[in-house]
Amino acid sequence: MATDWSETIVVADLQDEPTFSEELNALITEIDRREDRLDVVVNMADVSYVNSSNIAQLLRLRKAVVEGDGHLKLAGVGDTVWSVMILTGLDKVFAFAPDKATALASLQLDRG
Repeated sequence: MATDWSETIVVADLQDEPTFSEELNALITEIDRREDRLDVVVNMADVSYVNSSNIAQLLRLRKAVVEGDGHLKLAGVGDTVWSVMILTGLDKVFAFAPDKATALASLQLDRG
Protein backbone atom coordinates (compact mmCIF):
# COMPACT_ATOMS: atom_id res chain seq x y z
CA MET A 1 0.00 0.00 0.00
CA ALA A 2 1.24 3.49 -0.84
CA THR A 3 1.72 5.79 2.13
CA ASP A 4 2.70 9.42 2.46
CA TRP A 5 6.15 9.38 4.03
CA SER A 6 6.23 13.17 4.00
CA GLU A 7 4.37 15.98 2.24
CA THR A 8 6.44 15.41 -0.88
CA ILE A 9 7.40 11.71 -0.75
CA VAL A 10 5.17 8.67 -1.20
CA VAL A 11 6.36 5.14 -0.46
CA ALA A 12 4.77 2.06 -2.02
CA ASP A 13 5.67 -1.34 -0.59
CA LEU A 14 4.82 -3.77 -3.38
CA GLN A 15 4.24 -7.51 -3.39
CA ASP A 16 3.69 -10.04 -6.16
CA GLU A 17 0.50 -10.17 -8.21
CA PRO A 18 -2.35 -9.47 -7.89
CA THR A 19 -1.41 -6.86 -5.29
CA PHE A 20 1.37 -5.45 -7.50
CA SER A 21 -1.02 -4.25 -10.23
CA GLU A 22 -3.64 -2.97 -7.81
CA GLU A 23 -1.12 -0.94 -5.81
CA LEU A 24 0.56 0.57 -8.86
CA ASN A 25 -2.78 1.53 -10.43
CA ALA A 26 -3.83 3.23 -7.20
CA LEU A 27 -0.48 5.02 -6.97
CA ILE A 28 -0.65 6.27 -10.57
CA THR A 29 -4.18 7.56 -9.92
CA GLU A 30 -2.99 9.35 -6.77
CA ILE A 31 -0.07 10.99 -8.58
CA ASP A 32 -2.32 12.14 -11.43
CA ARG A 33 -4.75 13.61 -8.88
CA ARG A 34 -2.15 15.72 -7.08
CA GLU A 35 -0.97 19.02 -8.43
CA ASP A 36 2.20 19.37 -6.37
CA ARG A 37 5.57 17.78 -7.07
CA LEU A 38 5.80 14.28 -5.67
CA ASP A 39 8.76 11.95 -5.28
CA VAL A 40 8.04 8.23 -5.13
CA VAL A 41 9.88 5.26 -3.65
CA VAL A 42 8.70 1.88 -4.87
CA ASN A 43 9.96 -0.78 -2.47
CA MET A 44 10.23 -4.03 -4.42
CA ALA A 45 11.89 -6.13 -1.71
CA ASP A 46 8.88 -8.50 -1.60
CA VAL A 47 8.49 -8.76 -5.39
CA SER A 48 9.87 -12.03 -6.75
CA TYR A 49 8.97 -11.57 -10.43
CA VAL A 50 7.61 -9.03 -12.91
CA ASN A 51 5.70 -9.63 -16.11
CA SER A 52 5.22 -7.41 -19.16
CA SER A 53 2.11 -5.84 -17.67
CA ASN A 54 4.03 -4.94 -14.50
CA ILE A 55 6.78 -3.36 -16.58
CA ALA A 56 4.21 -1.31 -18.49
CA GLN A 57 2.75 -0.12 -15.19
CA LEU A 58 6.17 0.87 -13.87
CA LEU A 59 6.78 2.86 -17.05
CA ARG A 60 3.39 4.60 -16.69
CA LEU A 61 4.27 5.40 -13.08
CA ARG A 62 7.62 6.82 -14.14
CA LYS A 63 5.94 8.98 -16.77
CA ALA A 64 3.41 10.34 -14.26
CA VAL A 65 6.12 11.14 -11.70
CA VAL A 66 8.49 12.76 -14.22
CA GLU A 67 5.70 14.83 -15.79
CA GLY A 68 4.97 16.18 -12.30
CA ASP A 69 8.67 17.13 -11.97
CA GLY A 70 9.23 14.43 -9.34
CA HIS A 71 11.71 11.61 -8.91
CA LEU A 72 11.10 7.87 -8.82
CA LYS A 73 13.36 5.35 -7.09
CA LEU A 74 12.96 1.58 -7.22
CA ALA A 75 14.33 0.05 -4.02
CA GLY A 76 15.19 -3.43 -2.88
CA VAL A 77 15.04 -5.03 -6.32
CA GLY A 78 15.87 -8.73 -6.05
CA ASP A 79 18.10 -10.71 -8.40
CA THR A 80 15.28 -12.13 -10.55
CA VAL A 81 13.65 -8.75 -11.11
CA TRP A 82 17.06 -7.11 -11.58
CA SER A 83 17.89 -9.56 -14.38
CA VAL A 84 14.65 -8.58 -16.15
CA MET A 85 15.58 -4.91 -15.77
CA ILE A 86 18.98 -5.55 -17.33
CA LEU A 87 17.63 -7.71 -20.18
CA THR A 88 15.02 -5.09 -21.09
CA GLY A 89 17.38 -2.13 -20.75
CA LEU A 90 15.27 -0.66 -17.95
CA ASP A 91 18.31 -0.54 -15.69
CA LYS A 92 19.15 2.62 -17.66
CA VAL A 93 15.62 4.06 -17.43
CA PHE A 94 14.88 3.76 -13.73
CA ALA A 95 16.84 4.98 -10.73
CA PHE A 96 17.58 2.26 -8.17
CA ALA A 97 18.52 2.10 -4.52
CA PRO A 98 19.59 -0.97 -2.55
CA ASP A 99 16.83 -0.50 0.04
CA LYS A 100 13.96 1.76 1.05
CA ALA A 101 15.98 3.76 3.61
CA THR A 102 18.70 4.58 1.08
CA ALA A 103 16.09 5.60 -1.51
CA LEU A 104 14.40 7.94 0.97
CA ALA A 105 17.70 9.48 2.02
CA SER A 106 18.76 10.09 -1.59
CA LEU A 107 15.44 11.78 -2.41
CA GLN A 108 15.76 14.03 0.62
CA LEU A 109 19.31 14.97 -0.38
CA ASP A 110 18.16 15.71 -3.95
CA ARG A 111 15.58 18.15 -2.60
CA GLY A 112 18.03 19.81 -0.19
